[in-house]
Formats: sequence, structure tokens, C-alpha cells
Amino acid sequence: MSSKTFPNLSLEQTLFDSGAKFVLGIDEVGRGSVAGPVAVGVTVLSPAKLNEPWPAKLRDSKLISEKVREELFAPTAGWVTQWAVGMASAKEIDDYGIVWALEVSAKRAVDQLEIEFDSVMAILDGSHNWLSRAPFHVHVQPKADRDCASVAAASVLAKVTRDRLMVELAESVPGYGFEGHKGYASAGHIAAIRDLGPSSEHRVTWLTRILADGSEGVGSETVVQEP
Repeated sequence: MSSKTFPNLSLEQTLFDSGAKFVLGIDEVGRGSVAGPVAVGVTVLSPAKLNEPWPAKLRDSKLISEKVREELFAPTAGWVTQWAVGMASAKEIDDYGIVWALEVSAKRAVDQLEIEFDSVMAILDGSHNWLSRAPFHVHVQPKADRDCASVAAASVLAKVTRDRLMVELAESVPGYGFEGHKGYASAGHIAAIRDLGPSSEHRVTWLTRILADGSEGVGSETVVQEP
């Protein structure tokens, strides 16, 4: 496996060198799903973490299997200084839109943290700052989930937390196979929606094209990614 797919702490070091007391790693999961919540993971690193090894297999959650993510969950949670996951429901996404849902999910995660936000800097995966109103400096970094250990950790913790919730929802909302596809628009999931109709956990506003003509894309979102 190429070393380019493994993260490091170079950007975190740069932010500490520029005066940060804590660095947050932030990543979302479930954005492209058509069922279940969107989740945002936030990790906190103190400067001391620069001298501690992170779990050897830690990478962007999309690049590792479900089995490896589960194996990484506990050691990753133990490596970071603090962490939290915030979520916004399918109904909230329908009512207010995905960008609002991402921002409120991050706020719900940050509200769980026990730190002062003076001299806090965050690394946000992606190319769009949907956290522009955050009470700390946000550094937007494409591929941060691949390249930055703090963000890779956030991606794993958020992904496992959300996946576990989708498995629980499979029991309370049976028939859709949430335990397998985790809410993404797999062929079996689309067939179940057509047969049973949307459930309370579906993003109904995202299903128009799927239900109308079998399209696997909804708006500008890609919804065919498997978990």
C-alpha cells in the first residue's frame, strides 16, 4: 500500500507551531446516504500527541474495511485527547438541507468537548468551509481524511458510530437492510424503498429521482457509495 494513503501529523504540527493550544480534526460521514443521519466526528489533539504513535492501521475510513474500522475504534479513541460525534437526522436534512445539517452536527459534537476555544485551530476535510461560524479558526484541507491523522481519526470514529446506529435502526425499521448498506443507495436498498415506500429514517427529498426513474443520483449528491 502506498505511503501516500497513510496520514501524518505535518499539518497539525504546523498549526501548533503557529500558536494553537489544541488542534481539532473534523470529518463527516453519511453525507451521500439516502437514509439515516449525517454524522460529524471531531477529535482533539494536544501538543503532547505529536510524540505519541497513533494506531498503525489508522487511515481514512473509506480506505479500510468495516472489520478494520471496528478494530481501530478503541485504540483511536484512546489515542486522541478527546473526541465526539454529532448527528442530524434525516428529517432535519429534509427540513433544512445538508449544509445546515453538517454545521449543526459539528456544533453538537463540539458542544460535548471539554476545552476552552481560545487558541484552538481545526482541520476540516474538504474544499468548502461549512463551519464558517465556528468559535475557532478553521483550516479547510482537501483530502485531510487521507493525509492528517487527526482527521483520519475523526473519520473512523464517526463512521463506526454511525454504522452501529444504522445496525440498530435495522431492527427498529426492518425490511430495508440498513445493517448492510448503512443507508446508501445500493440496488437492494432502492428495491426495498420501491416495495415498502420510504420509512421515517429516509431523506424523502432525496428520493424523488430514485422513485421516479431509477436514477442512482439525487441532486448533486453521490449516493451509490457502499459502506
